[in-house]
Amino acid sequence: MSQKLYRPTFVEVNLQSIQTNIARLKEMLPSSTEVIAVVKANAYGHGDIEVARAAIQAGASMLAVATPEEALHLRDFDIKEEILVLGAVPVSFLPEASAQNITLTAYSLDWFFATKGNEKPVKVHIKIDSGMGRIGFSSTQDLLTALKFLNEEPNSLEITGVYTHFATADDVNTEYFEKQVSRFESFLEVFKEKPKMIHTSNSAAALQHPSQSWDAVRFGISMYGIAPSPYLNDHLPFSLEKSLSLHTEIVHIKKVNKGDSIGYGAAYTAETEEWIGTLPIGYADGLLRKLHTQKVLVEGKRVPIVGKICMDQCMIRLNGPVDIGEKVVLLGRQGNEEIKVEEWATTLQTIPYEVCCTLSTRIPRIYHK
Repeated sequence: MSQKLYRPTFVEVNLQSIQTNIARLKEMLPSSTEVIAVVKANAYGHGDIEVARAAIQAGASMLAVATPEEALHLRDFDIKEEILVLGAVPVSFLPEASAQNITLTAYSLDWFFATKGNEKPVKVHIKIDSGMGRIGFSSTQDLLTALKFLNEEPNSLEITGVYTHFATADDVNTEYFEKQVSRFESFLEVFKEKPKMIHTSNSAAALQHPSQSWDAVRFGISMYGIAPSPYLNDHLPFSLEKSLSLHTEIVHIKKVNKGDSIGYGAAYTAETEEWIGTLPIGYADGLLRKLHTQKVLVEGKRVPIVGKICMDQCMIRLNGPVDIGEKVVLLGRQGNEEIKVEEWATTLQTIPYEVCCTLSTRIPRIYHK
């Protein structure tokens, strides 16, 4: 059933851009290297179901999420491809993982011991902490003990993969990256027989260090058209197409006089006679209050937000009177102007990942190719 929209605020997601980014990556990778599409956090705010389907159509062979609930959500929508849960999962989830064919991350000796007696077949990828410092085996001896435990104890775990995560793959300085590569390779030597899927590369490593392609790469932020860092943005092996834009309309307009104040705390005072427009979007939607200095696009031109951003609304200073319903772009292109997610990230002193994930689920996502 199609979604009926009343509030004119929405995120538009171009699925063709996502598929183009995957296709360009696949052209660069060895033909034997698979693409794992990372759709955690509601596909970085883009919408997990639609993005997952588009990624699979573009040639991704596996999906990756962060939590059991995210994996089950994909299964609820009849997505049958392999799913890897990247985060820590309690052993109480093993029966459900077996029933739903969900691959789990095995990340510690204690986790392996807790699975003793498991009778349901469950596929696992072993996570190696090569220097990220989150979850994963950081001791080769612990890994050796875990593998021995699997051979000696009744268990139905099947090791189908091993992986690690790089902390500095998007940096110009590769010293720490190379140290992680070396450390990971030392862990691989523990296996008598290598798992069938070895993967180390996130978006940054896939784009900057093709030697780390192994059997698969995990394509996350750059699948959505965003470079992992400013440095990489200037050194991309191929162009990325942004897939997300944020839209609304002017719902109210008024002329104010010099000295009139706008919004909470009377934080903005008109310096002359001005036209003020009201937009139905606020910090509950992800337009955070720190973005009060940000500009939006109206009639293809940048105009400023004025006053404090409210929970559900904000005000902008227009160049002159416009019609109610005039289209406004907060992220994306209008005419010859473009406001990029990186611009918001700079204003918020954060990274584009966080900007996308902050966009509230109460904003409808509209999909097209």
